[in-house]
Amino acid sequence: MTSKKKTFDKESNQYVSALQVAKRAGVSRSAVSRAFTPGASVSAKKREKILEAAEALGYQVNDLARGLLARKSRLVGLVVTNPELGYRSHLVAALTKALIHRGSVPIVINTGRTEEELTAAQKTLFGYRAEATIILSGSPPSSFVELASRNGQPLIVLGRSETGADDVNIDNEGAGRAAARFFLDNGLKNLAFAATVVRTPTTIEREFGFRDEAEKNGATVLSGEGTNSDYQGGQAAARKLFGGSTRPDAVFCVNDLVAFGLIDYIRHNTTLSIPEDVSVIGFDDIPEASWDAYNLTTFRQDAAIMAQHAVSLLEKREADPARPPAHERLATSLILRGSTRLPANRS
Repeated sequence: MTSKKKTFDKESNQYVSALQVAKRAGVSRSAVSRAFTPGASVSAKKREKILEAAEALGYQVNDLARGLLARKSRLVGLVVTNPELGYRSHLVAALTKALIHRGSVPIVINTGRTEEELTAAQKTLFGYRAEATIILSGSPPSSFVELASRNGQPLIVLGRSETGADDVNIDNEGAGRAAARFFLDNGLKNLAFAATVVRTPTTIEREFGFRDEAEKNGATVLSGEGTNSDYQGGQAAARKLFGGSTRPDAVFCVNDLVAFGLIDYIRHNTTLSIPEDVSVIGFDDIPEASWDAYNLTTFRQDAAIMAQHAVSLLEKREADPARPPAHERLATSLILRGSTRLPANRS
């Protein structure tokens, strides 16, 4: 009996099959199947022979084929735009870890924001009989939700609400209001919101809470926008906010990447100091926010907690497909660091 394992048989250009295991163990093909099926009837002696043969050959059960026969592939699609950027990269990592832990097989679909791109993702996921879909960004077309419903496929949306789908979101408006109150408590009333020209539901909610809370308390709110909500977008927003005679003394950024770009622009292109002249608040609390280079005050959005809630909704939906859509809102906390001065009553 050789100790060399070969899950993939180079001679036949195929993976080691159950039939090869059966021949080596001197049993039937069905016996091999039963040996790898929990609760199936097979004698202890025969199971031992089969497992020894499988170990020697490097055989692995074809979970994909088994799942398709059972009409449950265990594949879970993660539909996301630019999964490598900022908070999304940490959320994708947390989701894949949580899904693998529950026995699912995550598939990341890197797509865009248009209906055509999301529809292409839809066809891929339904074509491979994905068990469920989790959308991290973009707006799923109504046909996506309708087709998921007709096929009994759970659809979880993160960061926005969608009629007919379960969703998990952060209290974005509440965070915006908290950012405004923090600045106001510090006597700052020339405020700004740095974001992107593309208005997502998340951006709209954060800006509304911030602007409404600030303006009803007598503050002014300028707008600085970049093309995307990333580092370059933060640089572009800073050029608009600090390139003229009127400048803010406090900026709430839609996310940490925008805040990083804005902070670096201020440091390298103006004579202003942070936080003495300008206070900056970000959103997400990605690891780089705590680096000495930024020391950013920001709202923490815990990717692991978000992933846990998404997986919990998936399991509840599978257990009770007819249950009404769930809309979960997670609280966030402001992490104080050196990019802001403390309010007078907290110094």
